[in-house]
Amino acid sequence: MTPLPTLRQLRYLEALAEHRHFGRAAEACFVTQSTLSAGLQELEQTLGVTLVERTKRWVMLTPLGAEVARRGAALLRDAKDIVDMVQATLEPLSGPLRLGVIPTIAPYLLPRLLLPLRRRFPALRLYLHEDMTARLLQDLAEGRIDAALLAFPYAADGIATAHILDDPFLLVCPPDHPLAAKPRLDSSDLQPDTLLLLEEGHCLREHALAACHLPLTRTGETVRGTSLQTVIQMAASGLGVTLLPRMAVEAGAVAGTGLLIKPLESDAPPRTVGLAWRKTSPRAEEFRALAAYIAETVAQDAAKGGR
Repeated sequence: MTPLPTLRQLRYLEALAEHRHFGRAAEACFVTQSTLSAGLQELEQTLGVTLVERTKRWVMLTPLGAEVARRGAALLRDAKDIVDMVQATLEPLSGPLRLGVIPTIAPYLLPRLLLPLRRRFPALRLYLHEDMTARLLQDLAEGRIDAALLAFPYAADGIATAHILDDPFLLVCPPDHPLAAKPRLDSSDLQPDTLLLLEEGHCLREHALAACHLPLTRTGETVRGTSLQTVIQMAASGLGVTLLPRMAVEAGAVAGTGLLIKPLESDAPPRTVGLAWRKTSPRAEEFRALAAYIAETVAQDAAKGGR
């Protein structure tokens, strides 16, 4: 029988491909550097090829090594899917769950969820990873996370989603701004040159532009911030107005700033918060149940006035 690579050896190669450093790859695999190096040498002997170029200064994979690492990563994902499938059958929503969350959701939604989730699913071990949407979707596709709390609409292939809530936008402006005196506001009242938005790469930027019916290409006509808190402070300093999701406002993001909060007319589309996972994931039913529980928890919290 032809010798085959082991999953452990493929994991070592995957870690080395990611970190490009033996020491950091060993730490990621929770083994010593000598153990990782020996495992990679065994893999090369099994395949009869050189996978890694080694020097005293740097390490890199050969072209064949990179291809083996890519295919090995797919095998590792499949192996994990087998474990997840069995775990989901034995006890749904138990064991480890690697959950990605975008920065414009994490600080406003997670504080309302973590304790209820722990009480409802005591065997669930949640590992949170915060990043922007594009990187979370890549992590999802490559199996580094299991699911992600994202804001939609956002184009993505191979992803299944479940709706959690609609999150409409609210106008936030200084009390002396001309818009503060208007009893009713719609998207035509907003001027691009005074609209404070997040920098490119944040999906909230695109959703806010869509809410005020401004084209996504007019990036040069808006002032950009690196985080919602930065944008809020810019508005409080009189640099312009901004659109915030209701979730952030209800969580107290503008408390103590002196800023006014005004609703937009109903023609402004909200962003949609949902749970996303790979279409091929064996835990799809678990994730649908998790999304439903989150939606129910948030609705109950809102009904009680909890923020």
